[in-house]
Amino acid sequence: MDNDEVLARFDREGRQEVPPDGPGAVVERVGAVVRHDGGEHGWNGVLWSDLDEHGADAAIAEQVRHFGGLGREFEWKHYSHDHPADLPDRLRAAGFTPEPPETLMVAEAAALAGPVELPEGIRLRTETDRTAIELLGRTHVQAFGSDGGRLTRRLLDQLAQAPDSLEVVVALAGDEPVSGARLELLPGTSFAGLWGGGTAPQWRGRGIYRALVAHRARIAVDRGYRYLQVDASDQSRPILARLGFAALSVTTPFNYQP
Repeated sequence: MDNDEVLARFDREGRQEVPPDGPGAVVERVGAVVRHDGGEHGWNGVLWSDLDEHGADAAIAEQVRHFGGLGREFEWKHYSHDHPADLPDRLRAAGFTPEPPETLMVAEAAALAGPVELPEGIRLRTETDRTAIELLGRTHVQAFGSDGGRLTRRLLDQLAQAPDSLEVVVALAGDEPVSGARLELLPGTSFAGLWGGGTAPQWRGRGIYRALVAHRARIAVDRGYRYLQVDASDQSRPILARLGFAALSVTTPFNYQP
């Protein structure tokens, strides 16, 4: 895999030319900025920008006015290869708050679509339905210690409006969800997104995360996607690197509250 070529393709397909992620969502290009308006429960934010030091502050202010006028918080998804180099400082100065950085990692889906190996006592629930999404929300609380309610509402909307764009898998110990993840599928792109992948602390280190990756890789291949893309935390990055994912950039969500 040519990392530079794949990163350029990701910028083009996954940021500049990405379609809306569901009915009612809108992707707009405003000057050198591409933004996504996902509505009340969807994702709102800046996907891509190609700015210089002369126009960056005005472009930032325009996005603040746009989303502020809608009364919505939004995210500026910054990548370490974006311009200008001091864009993170400019976002902070404009009132944005950064979250912990994550690593953009990509792998060939076919290389990871192997057997799904599970530890004893674990089974996968692979139906993508309301129950699966509610179980995923519960694993989000266990894995990350944060409320899964907003994620659950957004995914239920996505399931109702664009069911082909979402696959959910939950690992169960008996009837108790202990890990869960989802696969986001956008038409017209080469990249299937791996999201979630959270595991309850007492079940970590047993191969469940790797099994969820293999399961989703098989779906991605069957659906015609060439690459898997992950925004990896520090915890998941070493696992993904061992599986063959390449680190292409670092992405930091900058959040703005109107």
